[in-house]
Amino acid sequence: MFLTYEEAVAWIHARLRLGIKPGLTRMEWMMDRLGHPEKQFQSVHIGGTNGKGSTVTFLRSILEEQGYTVGTFTSPYFEQFNERISVNGKPISNDDIVRLVNIIQPLSDELEQTELGGPTEFEIITAMSLVFFGQLGSVDIVLYEVGLGGRFDSTNIINPLLSIITSIGLDHTAILGETHEKIAFEKAGIIKPLVPIITAVHQTEALQVIKKKALKEDADCFVLGEDFYVSNHQSLTNGEEFDWKTDDKNLSSIQTTMIGKHQIENASLAIMAAQLLNEKKQFVIDSTSIRKGIKKAYWPGRFELVSNEPTVIMDGAHNEEGIHTLVREVKKRYHDKEIHIVFAALRDKKLDGMIQELDEIASQITFVSFDFPRAATSKELYLISLSEHKKENMDWEATIEEKLLHLKENQVLVITGSLYFLAEVKPKLLKLLESI
Repeated sequence: MFLTYEEAVAWIHARLRLGIKPGLTRMEWMMDRLGHPEKQFQSVHIGGTNGKGSTVTFLRSILEEQGYTVGTFTSPYFEQFNERISVNGKPISNDDIVRLVNIIQPLSDELEQTELGGPTEFEIITAMSLVFFGQLGSVDIVLYEVGLGGRFDSTNIINPLLSIITSIGLDHTAILGETHEKIAFEKAGIIKPLVPIITAVHQTEALQVIKKKALKEDADCFVLGEDFYVSNHQSLTNGEEFDWKTDDKNLSSIQTTMIGKHQIENASLAIMAAQLLNEKKQFVIDSTSIRKGIKKAYWPGRFELVSNEPTVIMDGAHNEEGIHTLVREVKKRYHDKEIHIVFAALRDKKLDGMIQELDEIASQITFVSFDFPRAATSKELYLISLSEHKKENMDWEATIEEKLLHLKENQVLVITGSLYFLAEVKPKLLKLLESI
């Protein structure tokens, strides 16, 4: 039995040694032993390569604005482990973590002795969230973010009111497949019989996979650009503005403080989800709550303007699609500035393409290391880069401090790469900014 929060979290993180073990058999075993908490609440399931966390945030903000109590399950955490399981954006308490671990740990030990093997870290955390929302907490709805893929992801144990697939990109290809079509097949695994699916996937072959699965499951499929639309997009100084419409609904001049064209797509998915929940009489959601919710939504580390003077941006561009989106936005907003980049990433990503794109916009790029089991070293990243203006330093904190001290008015500092890296950086970055 665990008595302290630190002991409980250390036990959870120790499960990382088991790596990734796709499949739902261990989850099904635990749910059966726990009395099926996953059946005790209503939910929305959000999968996709990029944009999952932002879409969760937009939809959560809309529902909160309407007065509902909203649970969320997201990954990775940004500042505090407890964020993974939150209610109305507030992480559950340390005491809740200890209580949940003490419920799951005996089952984990028992499962370890079976032919199924012990549960992974992500399976443990997913099970904790299901117990919390199904048996301990009191929420109106829970928004579940897929961890990896979809078909065999541990969150796929839920039976949601609707599902969302944000985008398809070439990430985790060793597990999910090397093509958009194969990855779409795994993501489409969250589509359930008669459960509506909403998507912003645009690659023809990937979209066809999703539509085929929806047809097989007799699930209504709503596609951005076919069934709902965004138009009149304008980039604002601190956000975006756009119109949203279907054949019979029109919401004009919607604003968000989350920056980037991709955030318009994520917001449009959340609006479509809100409309469906409303139309099916499952939740009452009016246009005022949609407008206010989209405008108030905030998700850290997604093209986040941390400081105006000096100009510092943090962006969790952790795969090729994310880097492409970041580069596009930097070119559009800061085409007349010098771009200084600090980059760290996980070793199992497609680093060549990511670094090549960053090289093209960087006046200077510095590769750093951070403390994480799968993190690439600064030297490994440095050797991939072809930039004539590259540096490497294992000490990311010293690198960022030096950058901040010497950043000029015509320069922008972009800190990017792994979300695990950004989570480590942000609290120290804020302190450094206060001191200069």
